[in-house]
Amino acid sequence: MVGSTGMSEKPRPGISGMSLYVPALRVPLESWCAWTGNAWQKVQAVVGRSFRCPAPDENVYTLAATAILRLIRKYDVDPRRVGYLAFGTETSTDNSAGAVILRGMVDRALEQLGLPRLSRSLEVPEFKHACLGGVYAMKGAARYHALDGGDRLSIVVCADIAEYERGSTGEQTQGAGAIALLIEPRARLLELDLAHSGSASDYRGPDFRKPHARHFVESYAKNKPRLHDYPVFSGKYSTFAYVEETIRAFDDMVRRLGVPALDALKSPEAIFFHRPYHHMPIQAAAYLYLRALLQSPPENALLQSLCKETGTTREAVDAEANSNPDLFARVMAGSAELDPFPVTSQVVGALRKTDDFKSFVASKMSLGSRGAAELGNLYTAALPAWIAAGLEEALSKNIDLTEKRLLALGYGSGDAAEAIPLRVVPNWTEAAKRIGFAEALEHPADLTQAQYESLHDTRIAENLPKIPGDRFRITGIGEKYDVSFQDLGVEYYEYVR
Repeated sequence: MVGSTGMSEKPRPGISGMSLYVPALRVPLESWCAWTGNAWQKVQAVVGRSFRCPAPDENVYTLAATAILRLIRKYDVDPRRVGYLAFGTETSTDNSAGAVILRGMVDRALEQLGLPRLSRSLEVPEFKHACLGGVYAMKGAARYHALDGGDRLSIVVCADIAEYERGSTGEQTQGAGAIALLIEPRARLLELDLAHSGSASDYRGPDFRKPHARHFVESYAKNKPRLHDYPVFSGKYSTFAYVEETIRAFDDMVRRLGVPALDALKSPEAIFFHRPYHHMPIQAAAYLYLRALLQSPPENALLQSLCKETGTTREAVDAEANSNPDLFARVMAGSAELDPFPVTSQVVGALRKTDDFKSFVASKMSLGSRGAAELGNLYTAALPAWIAAGLEEALSKNIDLTEKRLLALGYGSGDAAEAIPLRVVPNWTEAAKRIGFAEALEHPADLTQAQYESLHDTRIAENLPKIPGDRFRITGIGEKYDVSFQDLGVEYYEYVR
């Protein structure tokens, strides 16, 4: 294992290792724009640069198991010491078994590699809450160590496949991948400050949902020869929900920290958000920044200038900031598309253009951003993957993060959010050297338009490139449905060296 932090105070659980896996098949968004007639410059600025697609023999379980196995090998983890294996996802396909599927896959691969299996005394929960499932799994692991974990280890894996119907507004925000986190009672990379974390949740009705009933409606994913997991979503409404719930979790964290909101934003060395696409975190950060300005003295020049430019008053913005709109009630009243913060949104639009806010984004939100732009939307894996990219970038640029504070803001449609302060521990570079974020993105196989469309719609495509080994793949799907034995629909897997 990587070296000890040398800390003598009470152990604080946290992250000691990270390992990313993304499928090799890639769709460059510049190519996608040429296929679909979208403007590349706009898509690049708002969304990112590319997204990955699972191969026909891959699914969310193969992605997750590959990330776990690579984590174990990268960090020399003794599988017999792992007492908690949690799976954060929103695209798992078995409604009975959770992370135990992953342990079965990993166990057999470990044996194949001449390593011991995972401990038989192993908890195997699955956490499902849209894009927040991975954060909940991570908090669950930290609580395990705070209570009964002893000196055992935990592994949390966040894995998802984000799919949207071709031609929809979400198509360019697809993605697939997994990231595994090693959690220990004494963190060797990042401490989780759960004592000061903030939480928020509220029911949003039809905000980004995946009800089973949609599969039986003729208009859903029509003319597609296979079952799809496209979400039911409304872009504007889902954006309002993301921003509002992130605000509430941040406010709860600020209350528990007992510091001014502007300090909570400016004191971290870097801030990482759930990232469905590149622009969304920037939009949320602008709302947080404006609300923090409202706590400044009345003579704050920036706030005065913004209000004057947009023809409003500080009092009007403050009134919206202190309001608590019921977004679901607005849906029921037929006004879901109406902005719940119309005055604030105008001022936020002006704020985003200021040098002050641009400087804030550059200094607090740029670390790892370029690497994350190559991933697409990874749902539960999006936030930890961005953190991994940031740590590896800091390492490559000799940025000393020792004892620095970071801030993680997670979000899951439906609707819930978490704001978690992080601390980079001494000797963090030893663990960061093993992350291998850039390595995980190497040797992509770019799809043609015909391959992408066929793979997307049917899970079959001609002349696909050979996928490298060191991964799991599906070898078959059960077809028996007899009285004595049934495995109908059960996937079987193998590890390819």
